[in-house]
Amino acid sequence: MKKVIFNPLAIVLMVAFTSLACSSKYPGFDKSQSGMYYKLYSISKDTTKPHTGFWVSLDMKYTAKVKGVDTVLFDSKTQLKGEPVRFQLPPSDFKGDLYEGIRMLSTGDSAVFIINADSLFLKTFKMSQRPAMIDSNSVLYFYVHLISVESPEKMKAAEEIALKKYLEDNKIMNSPNASGIYLIETVSSQGMKIDSGSMVKLHFMVSTIDGKQIFSSMDRPEPLKFEYGQKFDTPGLEEAVGTMKKGSKAKVIVPSKMAFGEMGRGNAVPPYTTLVYDVEIVDVQTKADYEKEQADVKKKEVQKQESAKKDESVLRQKYLQDNKITAKPTASGLYYIEQAKGTGVQAVPGKKVKVHYTGTLLNGTKFDSSRDRKEPFEFTLGKGQVIKGWDEGIAMMKKGGKAILIVPSSIGYGERDMGEIPPYSTLVFDVELIDVMDAAPPAAPVKK
Repeated sequence: MKKVIFNPLAIVLMVAFTSLACSSKYPGFDKSQSGMYYKLYSISKDTTKPHTGFWVSLDMKYTAKVKGVDTVLFDSKTQLKGEPVRFQLPPSDFKGDLYEGIRMLSTGDSAVFIINADSLFLKTFKMSQRPAMIDSNSVLYFYVHLISVESPEKMKAAEEIALKKYLEDNKIMNSPNASGIYLIETVSSQGMKIDSGSMVKLHFMVSTIDGKQIFSSMDRPEPLKFEYGQKFDTPGLEEAVGTMKKGSKAKVIVPSKMAFGEMGRGNAVPPYTTLVYDVEIVDVQTKADYEKEQADVKKKEVQKQESAKKDESVLRQKYLQDNKITAKPTASGLYYIEQAKGTGVQAVPGKKVKVHYTGTLLNGTKFDSSRDRKEPFEFTLGKGQVIKGWDEGIAMMKKGGKAILIVPSSIGYGERDMGEIPPYSTLVFDVELIDVMDAAPPAAPVKK
């Protein structure tokens, strides 16, 4: 897992509410001392207000006029799948900005704020220029419902209380080490110890202290691997792994200061969250042994590819003989076997074509089919949007035509391993050219 710092500047806002109240410029709105227009339309009994540095959770939405039409640019209810926007409230970027508006609210309040578009995009969102669809000196309407407010001090104290309760509930008597992590060995081992530079293979599952699972490698076929001493996960997990041996298992309790700290990790890990890891060390190798193993794997892969490259022409000739194909290859090696002559428009480079196809390996294994999807494939001929064998073969057809294309790897996928298509595979395509169309013209240049 990589540490992710949540960036409130990339965010926008929540639920559509009606505007009320009264001001000469914006009827129904009040004006703050800084010049911000706002309307409080739901006031809670809670008096807790956020300050700079506090963590806030909000439902938010913002709108703007785009070509004269009121348009929702962001809505956390839909775009964050119901999750609130959560961030640490920064200082204001300018007088009357969104952050000033949020600081006016108490927990549970709802309001709409009118924010200058130029200042918002250039100063708050730190964009180099205002989006072209937003007019200069226009405004955006931000609809905000403040769900919760938490001070860093309160969150830090809550973490300590939760950790103490977790230790008591699970009857954990171990003392923390100097950095504050708890390591409870569940399976001991006399296996190889882990030194700096060792290659470690491990499985682990990590949850928040209240039991919410964040990540698990346990259900993966292969363990994770990393070079000990290099950045891998949280400092707490990395430190704990260094005390373990091959074959050992442990539960590791990692306070936030050794995990994701005061910033958390997006919505997955809130700030000041203790994490609980279940760790298994599957294998430990010296760096030299690991590099030798990797060299052997690479050598075998090269040998496999060389063998496949040699076998390709033999297997292709056998396929041609078995299927009594007498067609001669083109200069590129493509075999074109016409099944039904087309009577419509010729497919030529630059035209957009619509094709139905089924692709198989020489042994008959089907790897793809537009017919199975009941949806023809469209592309512009001669633009490199498909393999070379297709650009060449389709250009030999007319609308309504059908053909078999036998495509050597040199004009197919070559040495690449495409999963179902091994390296150096000759491919067989049963194609039907359904339509030939003019490609869409390029967009007109923007006049300045």
